[in-house]
Amino acid sequence: MTDSARFSNWAALDKPTQTMVAATAIDRAHRLEPRLRAFVKIERPDVESSTKNALTLIPYAAKDLFVAPKHRPKGGLADVLDFGLNGYADVLQRLDDAGACRVGFTAMTELAYEPSGYNAVSTYPRNPWNLDFITGGSSSGSAVAVTSGAAVIALGSDTGGSIRIPSHCTGATGWKPSWGAVSVTGALPLAPFLDCVGLLARCAADLAPAAAVLAADVAPRRAIESVVVMADALRGAEPSVRNPCQHGIDAIQACGVAVSHVEGLPAMEAIDAHAMIVMQGEAARVHAGRLDHPAISPVLRRRLAKGLMIDDATLAASRAARPHLVKDFEEQVLGKADAAILPVMAIRTPPLAEADPASPTFSARQLYELSSYTRFVNMLGFPAVSIPVGFDDRGLPVALQMVGRTGSDFALIALAVRVQEKTDWHGRIPTAISDLLDSSEGLLA
Repeated sequence: MTDSARFSNWAALDKPTQTMVAATAIDRAHRLEPRLRAFVKIERPDVESSTKNALTLIPYAAKDLFVAPKHRPKGGLADVLDFGLNGYADVLQRLDDAGACRVGFTAMTELAYEPSGYNAVSTYPRNPWNLDFITGGSSSGSAVAVTSGAAVIALGSDTGGSIRIPSHCTGATGWKPSWGAVSVTGALPLAPFLDCVGLLARCAADLAPAAAVLAADVAPRRAIESVVVMADALRGAEPSVRNPCQHGIDAIQACGVAVSHVEGLPAMEAIDAHAMIVMQGEAARVHAGRLDHPAISPVLRRRLAKGLMIDDATLAASRAARPHLVKDFEEQVLGKADAAILPVMAIRTPPLAEADPASPTFSARQLYELSSYTRFVNMLGFPAVSIPVGFDDRGLPVALQMVGRTGSDFALIALAVRVQEKTDWHGRIPTAISDLLDSSEGLLA
């Protein structure tokens, strides 16, 4: 079953339609919350507006790491700590000033530092395709909100894959912007050298208007005309991930984009070594004063403490390596191509039990693998768009990521729109919530 509702030209919709979509999203959030647990707070916004702005009444959700005049984020913890955040997060203010309608704040992993979506100390969302499998993290609730129709767009953050991994696991489309393209002021930091604030939606056409509002200073670039597939990364994926990704690559080629292939894993792994140093070193320093707080789980405490073993000189050297790493990647992998293509994840979406440290089937190695294909993008500071390209052998979504040069955000989004105009992988209604929807009800019809 598919949902044909698209909101790429939201401002052109008439007022009754905008009002109806906003009201539907709010109702959906309340109706599905007992099953999906996507939100930490569902608001009751006014769905009547006399203004006409670019995003008037578009329903959106926000990851619970942004501060607002009447909201102090918990950042995935059970209690509100003093994160030093005050006022009004820039991204919330931009969306609100454009007329958007905030449905609520979404659940996330502890301090945005866990890639599976599991949370040891607070409520964590369930996958709308199969409740027994992970959602991906750390922007877990935001992904679930858009794929279940409780919002058209949702704010997330991405330090090492935290938008793209949930995109893969839940079937959302995700945009991780160029580093610095979207303001992070008023957002809980994790590793500032890598942190990005971006968007999730059902499809790229839905997120495009909000992306234009959030990244207004990014100049448009020419269209993506050629891409290079990181062939060894594709070969390294499990078969039921690799095959859908190949279908996605075929769809890109069907849009008239030239496709070539290159061996990219050696370059990616060299970049990833620096990404891990920066992520662990900065996260430990950002949260060093909270290591002994009882709100922090023992597993997270150990993960953060590990970063304190990285000395300042080593951390500084990895930060300083970015220009050289960018140059090498552009020469060795991109060449003359506009973007690189590879799976978001090499593995299938794991069961929840494998992400729970208290479970006998827990796999720490698997947590590392969830972000093994995404972390390098943050180290380079490049933009990436992830799109659903099919389903694995357990009926769970699979996503492909398109990684462009710095500043090519809107060209990547435009290519994703073109691909999704020819495919319907993004339009399926998740099986674990279909019984809660009327047979004639689309996700946001």
